[in-house]
Amino acid sequence: MRNKFEFKGLNFLTAGMPLRTGKGSYPEALSIIEEMNLDGMELEFVHGVRMTPETREKIRTICQEKNLLLTAHAPFYINLNSKEQDKVEASAARIIETAAVAGEAGAFSITFHAAYYMGKDKETVFNQVKQQIETINKTLEKENINLWIRPETTGKPTQWGDLDEIINLSKEFENVLPCIDFSHLHARSGGEYNTYDEFSKIFEKLGKELGDKAINNFHGHLAGIDYGAKGEKKHLNLEESDMNYKDLIKVMKKFNVKGALVCESPNIEDDADLLKKFYNTL
Repeated sequence: MRNKFEFKGLNFLTAGMPLRTGKGSYPEALSIIEEMNLDGMELEFVHGVRMTPETREKIRTICQEKNLLLTAHAPFYINLNSKEQDKVEASAARIIETAAVAGEAGAFSITFHAAYYMGKDKETVFNQVKQQIETINKTLEKENINLWIRPETTGKPTQWGDLDEIINLSKEFENVLPCIDFSHLHARSGGEYNTYDEFSKIFEKLGKELGDKAINNFHGHLAGIDYGAKGEKKHLNLEESDMNYKDLIKVMKKFNVKGALVCESPNIEDDADLLKKFYNTL
């Protein structure tokens, strides 16, 4: 994939507009991000892809001027393995729409929760998701939409998207890479993926199986997280959780990870600031 972005290091983004923005606009949000010395924002299309062409152009211009990075999260209403074909098609359409709008706004990457198992075995669901990504990519290519498409590691065992599934899917397509949600891996596994060695193994695996492009064009999520036997319950602020973010950041520095780490804590900009300041002490 021809990637327009070359990253010098790790960028720290807020998941959506900073809370300080209140009911303000994207330009105000980006101004706050710049003032806080953060590096950008993930556009959160949680309930639908709604952004006027004028807003897209404004965001692109501001981000280019201020050297801010953009990613995007597709709507939550996505299940490429739905039992109802119309819902599968609507899910694919939402991913395409997210890619189109985010690309116009200047984003380098989009992410989404791809599917639920719906009682089916892993191989069947993998093949279904793969087939839908093939269909999505044909449209993206036809419309000349060129950015990374990333299924996200998911936080519940009922959701398709453990680390191996996401990596294996990424091997199938030039424009697909994982979005590693460290909090989801931690919650899904009931408390694993939370030590220096476990974090190191994630990046060793990414490098070995997907090559340098997975390390040099990274897109990940991090927050504190509350979890139980069924996996993820809710996001928490980092300092109010057991998420071992300091060792994670140390590992990311050691592996020279480049790209975007999006903070999804409830206090998005404060924890993003916490992460960046700690990273800069290393």
